[in-house]
Amino acid sequence: MNVDETELPGLGVRKDFVTASGRRIGVVELREGETELFVSTWDDPDTCQASIPLTADEAATLGNLLGGQHIAMRLAEAHREIPGIVTRQFSITPDSPFVNQPMGKAQVRTRSGVSIVAIMREGEVVPSPAPDVVLHTGDLLVAVGTQEGLDSAADILRNG
Repeated sequence: MNVDETELPGLGVRKDFVTASGRRIGVVELREGETELFVSTWDDPDTCQASIPLTADEAATLGNLLGGQHIAMRLAEAHREIPGIVTRQFSITPDSPFVNQPMGKAQVRTRSGVSIVAIMREGEVVPSPAPDVVLHTGDLLVAVGTQEGLDSAADILRNG
C-alpha cells in the first residue's frame, strides 16, 4: 500500500492512501497534536468529502481497533486449519477490575486456557505481552483459544 505524505506548511503533515474503491483516506497530524481523519476523491486530496476531528484518545482507539482487527484476521487465518481454535479481541473498559493492574493479576490463561497474544495500545502493538504488562482503559487484547475459553476470558476481564 502506497502512503503519500505531504507537508502542510504551518499546519502539520497529511498522510493518506487510495483505497481499492477509489477513495482517498488519511489523517492530518496538526502541529498542536490534534488529528483529523478525512475522506476525499482519489484525484484531489484537497476536495474533502468528510472530515472528523479526533482527540488523542480517539485517534489511539481508532488505531487500536484497526490494528487489532488486522492482527486478529492474520491469526484467524493461521488457525483456520486447527479445529476448535478461535481468535477474538477484548477491549479493556473503564469499569474492568483490571484497569491499571498487571495483566497477570487476571490469570486469564490459568482460569480460561486462553492465550493473550498481543495488546494494541495507542496504535502500537505489544506482542506476546508478559504478565507484568499493566492494562489500561482502551487496550485491545488479542486472544487465542477455544470458544468456551474465550467466553470465559471475556467474563474474567469484564467482571473479575
